[in-house]
Amino acid sequence: GIDKAVAAVVSHIKENAIPVGDDIEKVEQIATISANNDDAIGSLIAEAFRKVSKDGVITISDSKTMDTTIEVVRQDCGDNWDEVTADWLGSAESIVVTKDHTTIVNGEGDKQAVDERCAQIRAQIEATKSEFDREKLQERLAKMAGGVARICVGAASEVEAKEKKDRVDDALSATRAAIEEGIIAGGGSLYLLAANKIVLSHEYFQLSGDEKVGFDIVLRAIEEPLRQIAANAGAEPGVVVENVKQFITPAGWGYNAYNGEYCNLIDCGVIDPAKVVRVALENAASVAGMFLTTECVITDVKEETPQTPQPQMPMNGMM
Repeated sequence: GIDKAVAAVVSHIKENAIPVGDDIEKVEQIATISANNDDAIGSLIAEAFRKVSKDGVITISDSKTMDTTIEVVRQDCGDNWDEVTADWLGSAESIVVTKDHTTIVNGEGDKQAVDERCAQIRAQIEATKSEFDREKLQERLAKMAGGVARICVGAASEVEAKEKKDRVDDALSATRAAIEEGIIAGGGSLYLLAANKIVLSHEYFQLSGDEKVGFDIVLRAIEEPLRQIAANAGAEPGVVVENVKQFITPAGWGYNAYNGEYCNLIDCGVIDPAKVVRVALENAASVAGMFLTTECVITDVKEETPQTPQPQMPMNGMM
């Protein structure tokens, strides 16, 4: 029952996913939300994708200053120096070489030859079954088609820099997921849309016994993201869930916790990567299924460390 319910919900997620394509505005919205509504980080990641395109590679590193900046770089080709001849060399607008990096700006290679090579690499990516080969081919495609951007994260202290890098990394991962499988209305609203449609389906009415129990558990569980969002916003979770169910007919409508209004979440920029929502549900169901089918679970019990007694201060006259 759990597996059937998850498959049904995932099907609705894929049906309602909106491709991101080259829409930089959607990229910025996803990055901003994933970075705890930090507009600066969202704008920075959007700018990085604008510079290197969705085929590009974006990495994160420490900045040597307090500022957070973007560098567009070109990396090595993997060939030995003794194999390089003058015929391999071309021209570029500028080249900046430091002890750590070499940056080539606006290379002037034959565009038709580059496009043909990119098409060949894309075909190899589709054909390969090796994750390692796919990753390396995607890196090569990025170097030729989009380039490589480095986000250099700067901050006033080491603690602040680490926290900021974590948020940039989260936002970048969410953005890549959105580009890969599209976006959906956020705030847990699409889960409710899926549940509403599923309970009216012919397949649902054919369920019985334990299978129906497992199915209903999933349908109840997918209300929890919206319930938690409503609780965090100081609203009544049950009321919000019931209200969203009434507005669910036009896909994309839901509860905007930022202002407490019910609106079209996609138009308001409250969106989630479809892949993140799908994987979260699939992983949760997988763990739940494992617990149900195993006879025991082993975990570490945290031992309470007794507090070290504080030394008593000497009383007056005992010094």
